[in-house]
Amino acid sequence: MMKLKFLFYSLLTFFCCVVFLTVEAQIIQFRGPNRNGIFPDNGLLKQWPETGPETLWIAEDLGKSNASTIATENRIYTTGNFDSLEYVSCLDLQGNILWKKPYGKAWKNSYPEARCTPTLEENRLYLLSGMDQMACLNAENGELIWQVDLHQKYQSDWDMFGVSESPLLVDDKVIATIGGETAMVVALDKMTGELIWKSETMHAKRSNITPALIEHCGEKYIITANQTHVISLSAKTGEIMWSFHHNHLSPNGDNTTILTNVPTYHDSCVWITSGWDVQSSMLKIAPDGKSIIEKFTDQTFDNANHGVVLVDGFLYGSNFTGRQSGKWICMNWDTGEIVWIADFNTKGPIISADNMLYLCDEKRGNMALVKATPKNFELVSQFKIKYGSGPYWSRPAIYNGMLLVRHGEVLVAYNIKE
Repeated sequence: MMKLKFLFYSLLTFFCCVVFLTVEAQIIQFRGPNRNGIFPDNGLLKQWPETGPETLWIAEDLGKSNASTIATENRIYTTGNFDSLEYVSCLDLQGNILWKKPYGKAWKNSYPEARCTPTLEENRLYLLSGMDQMACLNAENGELIWQVDLHQKYQSDWDMFGVSESPLLVDDKVIATIGGETAMVVALDKMTGELIWKSETMHAKRSNITPALIEHCGEKYIITANQTHVISLSAKTGEIMWSFHHNHLSPNGDNTTILTNVPTYHDSCVWITSGWDVQSSMLKIAPDGKSIIEKFTDQTFDNANHGVVLVDGFLYGSNFTGRQSGKWICMNWDTGEIVWIADFNTKGPIISADNMLYLCDEKRGNMALVKATPKNFELVSQFKIKYGSGPYWSRPAIYNGMLLVRHGEVLVAYNIKE
């Protein structure tokens, strides 16, 4: 009888854990489930045909965008600008547009293309427009559930590119790094849009960063940034735990660099990088989460705005050697040693899946399949993206065995299933 009871409670505990993990996995967001550029798809092609993987379909008229794409087992979501408004488009897996809905005002100055990637939980889409309007939409039909103008209500501030943030969900909250004089970060009730907490202000403009959620020593923290500092906040209360001065402004107050990359967290350390010949920093967080030390710095691996991926203890991405140039880098996470430097056209976005790297040069749209190995830069296959217009800044995404590439006003789906 005791053995049966033990088995019952063991199974109950296992079931509860599975349910918990399933709930957590329902969040679909920018750069994959953990915002780290790693996508969980497997059974993918380890080599492409000479002309590239099969083009499944091309969806057009999605609006001007530098955003990425998310998908479920039967729907795809992406954003784009039409005139003065930002729209989210819902497509089926064959690339047919099911509906388009506006969710806020588009940024109207430098680089006004949409940059928000939707965040999805269950049947709710969360979006943040270039003019700081947070919206929650019904994912089935696009109907508005709630909307908050963060600029009007909390006097948010922005820099020359407006708002580039993709919403972060943390438990019952949706997070936005607003900057300005009333708060640095706000947490809204994800079901209603009502304020749960707001942090103290740092009297600073926002950056172009998308925040990350980390779990460090059993506690949840939000890592984000303003124009000059990277900061950590308690996810429960919004208390600022520490800040790190990373970006220095010019004498007239302009950015000397732009903080855009989602911070990378692993083994109590956070990697901060932002290009423009500014050194990158590895920060080690104290066990109580209230302070950091600079473990090491690096001047070579300065990733401008394309993101990095950490695979098996090695960090991969491109660096900045000029406005239109860059090389590809592999760095040992623990030591900061640059293991290899490689040439492949120029810098650009990178993601990873199934132990392979997918990288694209921002200038000409050459997409490459590279082995994720610290031994050397092993280029396996490549092809050129032929559709769309403008620079290749959108981050690719992988869902349902498809490589989804957003470029300008189009979205292309490539079949990469083995």
